[in-house]
Formats: sequence, C-alpha cells, structure tokens
Amino acid sequence: MNTRWSAVAVAALGLAIFPAAGQTPQPRPSADPYLNNQDPGKMQFPLAAPAGKDSGAISKAPAGAANQGTLDPSKWKYGPAFDAPADAKIWNPVMIKMMKGEKVTGGTVFSSDSPETYCAMANAGYDFIWTEMQHDSRDWEAVGRMWKACPHAKAVPGVRVAYTDEREIQHAMDLGALVIVIPTVRSVEEGKAARDWAMFPPLGKRSQGGGQAFDPEMWGSVPGGYRNTINQNVVVIEMIETLDGAAAAREIAALQGVTAIFAASGDLGNFSGYKQGTPDYERLINIVHDAALGAGKRLCGPFAWRDRPDFTCFQNGSEIAAIQRGVAAELGPLKDTQGKPEVGPYAPKK
Repeated sequence: MNTRWSAVAVAALGLAIFPAAGQTPQPRPSADPYLNNQDPGKMQFPLAAPAGKDSGAISKAPAGAANQGTLDPSKWKYGPAFDAPADAKIWNPVMIKMMKGEKVTGGTVFSSDSPETYCAMANAGYDFIWTEMQHDSRDWEAVGRMWKACPHAKAVPGVRVAYTDEREIQHAMDLGALVIVIPTVRSVEEGKAARDWAMFPPLGKRSQGGGQAFDPEMWGSVPGGYRNTINQNVVVIEMIETLDGAAAAREIAALQGVTAIFAASGDLGNFSGYKQGTPDYERLINIVHDAALGAGKRLCGPFAWRDRPDFTCFQNGSEIAAIQRGVAAELGPLKDTQGKPEVGPYAPKK
C-alpha cells in the first residue's frame, strides 16, 4: 500500500491511522454523537459572535460563506462536507440486487428476540431479514441485540417499522437497518415523511444521533464512510395496503429515495373487502404494479407471488414457518409418525 492510499483510503474507511513515531493516532469512528464535547478549553472560535453583542447573522453571512443574505432554508446551498466520494461503490448487497432487477428475498423474524434464532435465519440464505416491529411487541433494545450478534451475516438487517414515524424509523436506522419497510403508506406526504426519516440531508431529515450503525463492527468502516454513503445504500420499501394508498401509488413510487413499493396481499383485501383472485382485488394489485413500473422502481409482494410478472422482491415466511418447513424436508415420510399410547397425556382425546 503506497503512502497516498494509506492516508486517503484509510481515512475514508473510517479506520484508525497507524501513526509514525511521536504522532497521535486518529480515532476510529464512534457511535457517540457527542465527541465534539471533549477537551473543552482547547478550541478556538475565530468566527464566533462578539461577546455580549448581536452578530446580525440572521441577515448577514461572514465573508466567504456560500450562503449570503437573510437566512432562507428554501434557498440554502447545501455544503459538501458529507458528499460521498466520487468513486463510491454500493456496499449493501440488497441494493445491488435491486439495482440489477434481480429477485430479492426477505426472511421474516416475527416474534423471536433470540440472537441465536435471528442469526440462524440471517445465515439461512435470504437476502435480508424482515424484523417485524408493526405486529410484534418486542422493543428496539432486543432488535439491536439481534442485529449486533451477526452484523455481517448473509442476510442484511431489515425491519418493518410500526408506521411512518420519526422515532420508529430513526431507531431502526441508528441500530443499523439496511432495509426499511414502511406499512400502510396512504399518501405521498406519508411516503415522503418515511423517506425523510430514513435518509440524512440534503435528501432527508434524519438526525445524526449516533447508534450502533456507526460502530466499526457494523457499518462504521464501510468504504466512503457510513454517514456519507448510507443514503445510497439504504433500501426503502413503502407498502401500499389501503385504497387511499393505491390511489396515490404513482406519486409514492415516484418519490426520490424510494427503492420499491410493496403490494400488500393481505391488507389490500382487508381494506377493500375482496379476496385474491376477484376482479376488484386484482385491479388494486395491478394499480400498484403499474405505479412501480411507471416510476422505474422495484415491485414487492409475498413469496407466493414469486412467479407473478414483474415482481422481484418478496417477504418470506416467519421463523416458525421456516422451522416447520425445514423439519418437514429433513424428516420426509418420518414426519408426524409419533407413537400412539392408549393412556396418558399423549393418548387420543376422547
């Protein structure tokens, strides 16, 4: 490795730079968002407001500032501090498959909070794990433990959050989610809000609050740096489950930063009153289909629709269903051949 590559690339990776004799090593990335509070008394503030005086900064910028005149957020020229490197490559394997239009599978961890169970599912062959947080009562601390147990398993950590919400989505992102599934998106406003909480500025509104996603054992050491590249790597899937969502599906799919939309097989029936296969139900699915194709986005659905035209992204069964399928495949004709005592708790009920 030459000297230039060592200085530039290692810094971009966010790794500690091994110093020459007498030099201080540079720190590894950290999940602590308050590192700037260290070493008080050692910083200089040449552009600080004069003590005890109004600086007038609301209407006048310092010399050399890119943004002059009165502060106007709608006209703000966003700075280059967090730009991804010009040659940054995608490091999320799910995003790579999405970009290629290849079929992506998500295995569902529905109710378990066991890191061992999660890791078994994550290494079973899926592309991502759909950790269920809409219809399960586990907490984010449990999710963090599961993801941290095997962060670089075959399947990347993903989650269906409870709803379009800053707290839910930022918890997921700060813990290291690389796939965010947002349920019951009913309008373009909700779709935009979901995208905003998943992504940092300038595209989104995610706050830089730290979390284990920044840990080197998670994504803190990715090429280009986590903060600078996550917007290009997080997969945002928005679910169309209601009549309002279907009516707004084209606008939702067209949102910048939305990777795919999901035609919800169960709830489109729940909210419409029609079952799969009926003309009214199939019309709604086709509306979602058309919205995805029109926006050039990926189309997701249940794994049962693996062979349905243009669907390339799927939610698979839960960990319980996976265990049952695995045991059935393993035992073959020996499945459910238990002995049948005439007495005791295992005897046939009369």
